[in-house]
Amino acid sequence: MSSFHHALMLTYFSFQKVVMGEARRLGLSPGQPKILDFLAEHEDVEQKTIAKSCEIERASAGSILDGMENAGLIERRRKEGNRRSLYVRLTPKGRSLALEVRELFRCAEDRALAGLSEHGRQGFTAMLLAVYNNITSEADNDKDGHDGEQRRQERHKES
Repeated sequence: MSSFHHALMLTYFSFQKVVMGEARRLGLSPGQPKILDFLAEHEDVEQKTIAKSCEIERASAGSILDGMENAGLIERRRKEGNRRSLYVRLTPKGRSLALEVRELFRCAEDRALAGLSEHGRQGFTAMLLAVYNNITSEADNDKDGHDGEQRRQERHKES
């Protein structure tokens, strides 16, 4: 029987391979599809918010956004009164490509979740998000100086 981390790793890399194969066909490089997907839902977003929401280092996000700007997919500008932050929005070309990316993700998800009912899909997604929240809350706590044993003891007391 495979361990959780191994199963998750195999699944993630296989899903990425499918998505990036199609994304390359659209002329996109790694990182660009998830940013396009995010920007399809968010207008005039700070660059740092994109990095955080897409789980990309700020410097890497800046580099990816440079390429997207050069390709005419996004515009970056400063808002009046805030000279430090860059705000990003899709161009019409970027919005069109974002719709293609959303369809690409939908097809990849349908392939990955084939055979599951709608209820099963929602439940599985909820479980994956719970795992993500567990991992990220532990990482956030590590930043606060709590060690893993202390967190386990605190959770045990709460239950």
